[in-house]
Amino acid sequence: MVFESIPRTVRIILLGEPGVGKTSLILSLVTEEFTEHVPPKAEEITIPADVTPEQVPTNIVDVCLAEQTPEQVAEEIEKAHVVCIVFSVDKQETLNKVASYWLPFVRDNSPEDYRKPVILVGNKIDLIDYSVIDNIWDIAEEYPEVDRCIECSAKTLTNVSEMFYNAQKAVLHPIHPIYSIEEQELTERCKRALTRIFKICDLDGDGLLDDYEVTIFQKKCFDTPLHLQVLDEVKSVIAQNIAGGIENDCITMKGFIFLHCLFIQRGRNETTWTVLRKFGYDESLELTHSYLYATIRVPAGCTSELSYKGQQFLTQIFEKYDRDKDGMLNPNELKNVFSCCPRIPWHNLRYTVPTNEKGFLTLQGWMCRWTLMTLLDLQNTSAYLAYLGFNFLENDTQKSAFHITRDKKIDIAKKQSSRTVYQCHVIGPRGCGKTSICRSFLGIAHKKIKSHAHERGDSADEACISSVNVYGQERYLVLREVGVARVSDPLQPAEVNCDVACLLYDVANPRSFEYIARIYIKYFAESHIPVLIVGTKGEALITRQEYILQPEVFCSKYQLLPPQIFNIRENKQDIFVKLATMAAFPQFQAAWILFSKHRHLKQFASFAGENSSWWKAGIGVAAATIMGLVLIKMLNFQKW
Repeated sequence: MVFESIPRTVRIILLGEPGVGKTSLILSLVTEEFTEHVPPKAEEITIPADVTPEQVPTNIVDVCLAEQTPEQVAEEIEKAHVVCIVFSVDKQETLNKVASYWLPFVRDNSPEDYRKPVILVGNKIDLIDYSVIDNIWDIAEEYPEVDRCIECSAKTLTNVSEMFYNAQKAVLHPIHPIYSIEEQELTERCKRALTRIFKICDLDGDGLLDDYEVTIFQKKCFDTPLHLQVLDEVKSVIAQNIAGGIENDCITMKGFIFLHCLFIQRGRNETTWTVLRKFGYDESLELTHSYLYATIRVPAGCTSELSYKGQQFLTQIFEKYDRDKDGMLNPNELKNVFSCCPRIPWHNLRYTVPTNEKGFLTLQGWMCRWTLMTLLDLQNTSAYLAYLGFNFLENDTQKSAFHITRDKKIDIAKKQSSRTVYQCHVIGPRGCGKTSICRSFLGIAHKKIKSHAHERGDSADEACISSVNVYGQERYLVLREVGVARVSDPLQPAEVNCDVACLLYDVANPRSFEYIARIYIKYFAESHIPVLIVGTKGEALITRQEYILQPEVFCSKYQLLPPQIFNIRENKQDIFVKLATMAAFPQFQAAWILFSKHRHLKQFASFAGENSSWWKAGIGVAAATIMGLVLIKMLNFQKW
C-alpha cells in the first residue's frame, strides 16, 4: 500500500444522512455551544494552527445532499485528507447507510493505492443511555480504512473537540502504516523500523534496554525525563502481558515492540509516530531523503574525510558489535552491524583493507573502509551513518561527521597538506610488481589474498588502503594500481591526478625503467605531484637498464629522491611512510635534495685545499644555510 505524504493543512469532510447532526457538530466546535436553529449546510471553516493540538491549520467541510450533487460530493472527498461519516445513534437506518452507501462511496472516490482514513461518528448520545460502539466493529473489520469510532453529542458538546482531534490524528499519525486492524498487531514495516530503533538505543549491544538506555531514549524522543516510578510501571505492564518482554530487569526487543503495539491499541498512535519520525521515518515507514543524505558540497580541488566526531562514532560502533571482544569483526558480527541496512555498504568497492589471518575485519581495517567510503562516496557514507543512528546518538546531522579539506592549490602554495588521506597511484609496466607492492602494504603475502578482480572474473586493478605514521600522526594512504599496456597509451586525468605517485620498474628487466622514465617526463615532470621511483624485485640481480640514463642519474637530473629498492621478502614499510610523508609535505623531496647537495658541497670543498679560506667560508655559509632550511622544515613537520 502507498501512503500519501503528511499534509501541511488537514482537510476534514463530514458525510452522512440528512438530520444526523453534521452541521451541528461543526457549529458546536466553533461556538462551543449548541444552536437550535441550524442552517442546512455550514460554510467551510478554517481553524488556525495555534488553536489545534497538532499545531496544523485545519479546514472543515460540510456536505448537504439537498444542495450538492453526488459528483460535487465526490470532488470534495478527493480533496479531503480524512472523512468523518456521521450517523445518529438513535436511528439504526443511518448506521446501516454507513456500510451500505457511504463507505463504498468514499472508497470509490479515493485513489486505488491509498484509502483515506475514515472516522465513524455516532452523534446524539444524549438521547440514549447505552453504547453502540460494539455494533460498529463488524463494519470496521470489513473496511480497514476505518481508523476509529467515536460517540459524541453536539447538544451537550460531549467528545466534539475529541472527534475533530482524532480526525487530525488519523491524518498526521495514521494507523494503517503501523498497525494491522485485521491481525491486531504491528505491520511488518513497523516492526522492522522499531527493530532498528531498538538496536540503535541499545548502546552496549547486549540486546537489552537498561534504565540508562531507556532514559536516553525518552529524553531524545520526547525532550522530557522518564521518572523511575513510571519506568517501573511500564516494565511491570510489559512483564504482565508478554513472556520474555523483561529480562534482568531490562526491556527486551520483544517487550519494546509490544509496548508500541499497546500504545496504538490504546489510541496513542502519536507516541509511536513521534519515535518513528525522530529516527527519520516518513508516513510510508521509509527513511526520508533529507534524513539519509546530508547536504554537503565538496568544491573542486577539495576532498572529504571523517571528522574526529565521525571517527569516534564509528569506533564506538565497532566496539559495540565486537561481542567477543577479540578486536575483530567476524562475519556474523559484521552481518549484525548492518542487519538494519540495505546491505554492507562497501560491497562494490574493490579495495583491500587490513584483516587478520582469517580475513576478519580489524579496527584498523574497519576505519580504513569508512575512510575510503568517505573519500570516494560521501553521500553513501552519509546514508549509512544515518542507518546506524549517528543523527540520534550524536544529536546532530551527519555534516558533523565529515571534514572537507581545503583546496589542493592552497596546500601546494603552503607546501604542506591539510589532508589526512592521501591517494597514491602505483604506475609501472606489466609484470613489474604493482599488485605485490600493494598487498605488501597490508602486510599480506602474495598468495594469501584473492584480488577482487579474480573474485569477479575481470581484470580490475588492485587497490588497497591502510594507515601509516607520519611524524607521530596517523594518516591513511590509498594505493591504486594504474595499468597501462604500452607507454604510448595515454593516461587519463583521473589516473594522473593524485597526492603522490609511485613509479615502479623491475630491476631485473633491462627495458623496464624506460617505461616509467617516459611516463614521468610526459605526465609528472611539470606537475606539483611528488614522485617516488621504486625498483621492485630487489631480491633479484640488479640489471643495467637500457635507457639513456640509469635510474640514479635520472633521479638526480630531475631532482627526485634516489630510487628505492623494494624486496617483497623483507616486506619493509619505509617506502610507504616516505610516500605518505611526500604527500603530506610536498617539500620533503626538495629538502632531501638540498641535503644531498650539501653532501656534494662538502666533497667538492675537499678539492679546494686547506689554504683556500674563501672556499671554506663560502662552503660553510652554504652548508649552514642548507642545514638551517632542512631543520626548519623538519620542525614544521613535527608541529604539523
